[in-house]
Amino acid sequence: MKNTLCLLRGSDAFLSQHIGEVDSLEALEYFRQVLEHLSELFKVSPQVIVHDMHPAYLTTRLARELAAERGLPLLAVQHHHAHIAACLAEHGRKGPVIGVALDGTGYGPDGAIWGGEILIASVEEYERAAHLEYLPLPGGEAAIRRPYRIAWGYLLATQGMLPDLPTLRSFPAQERRIVIRQVERGINTPLTSSCGRLFDAVSALTGICPVTTFEAQAAIALELAAREANLSRAGPYPFTIDGEGVIRIGEMLAAIASDVQGGRPVSEIAAAFHLTIAGMISRAAEMVREQTGLETVALSGGVFQNRLILRLARERLRAAGFEVLSHRQVPANDGGLSLGQAVIGLHRIGQG
Repeated sequence: MKNTLCLLRGSDAFLSQHIGEVDSLEALEYFRQVLEHLSELFKVSPQVIVHDMHPAYLTTRLARELAAERGLPLLAVQHHHAHIAACLAEHGRKGPVIGVALDGTGYGPDGAIWGGEILIASVEEYERAAHLEYLPLPGGEAAIRRPYRIAWGYLLATQGMLPDLPTLRSFPAQERRIVIRQVERGINTPLTSSCGRLFDAVSALTGICPVTTFEAQAAIALELAAREANLSRAGPYPFTIDGEGVIRIGEMLAAIASDVQGGRPVSEIAAAFHLTIAGMISRAAEMVREQTGLETVALSGGVFQNRLILRLARERLRAAGFEVLSHRQVPANDGGLSLGQAVIGLHRIGQG
């Protein structure tokens, strides 16, 4: 996590320095110290405490403690709603807009791991309009360090089998059997709609980055590969959006696997995948526009730190007649999340 905190005073927002992972009591205490320092420095006395709705985060625990100590109201905010609110705040907007929030992990109200979200959102509320289909994450967070496991899980769920891909042959057969059992029985296999995990899976399928040693390595490598290709010759892969707004990617994964087996250059596969994601964003936004009449799209979440995806998405959306909002000063990833949380809190207590 790229934890920060944000204080609001009038029309000013004070975003803290990067605090980082809050996964220990020491880190939690440092978070508290930063809050106290900024409150004193900017003469801000919070009237509401806002936090991510994930119940297991230590920052959620701290928020509860602070609210109890100070006798303040406590608000839990959905992760991807906060992403879109941060983008709106940066542009001085209140919405509603079509919010496209794409990242690796965010707690959903249904208990699943969200991350491929199309929202109808304002700074007060949101509605989920569409999302990537739920797919299994064998081993949970441990799979993030081994994207080949994500690839296996996604292929099993969408194809019903594991094709014999040269890019995935080198990994232990015993581990493959374990993953098959996990997916079939739902053992330690949470469901996710994460776009970040989809990047990981495709990076592994193509053999670009099946194992990672640092955060976002697989996605970064996939973007770099795509930049080596001629986009005009790549062409997007097929996908569908069903009547419930679920973006189905089975056809895309099957086509990618076929291209890998056929020896298509990985740079072309990576480029075609990027074009497909941009196409998903545009088609989903057009679907929501037909339902709501909304003409503005806000882009947020860590996936939009991928400059190629950001450029392609903007081009597709503008060609379809949308106004596009994206981050310029505040990070698109979780480093800007606290701004969105604070702005939502302000409006929910009626002071925005």
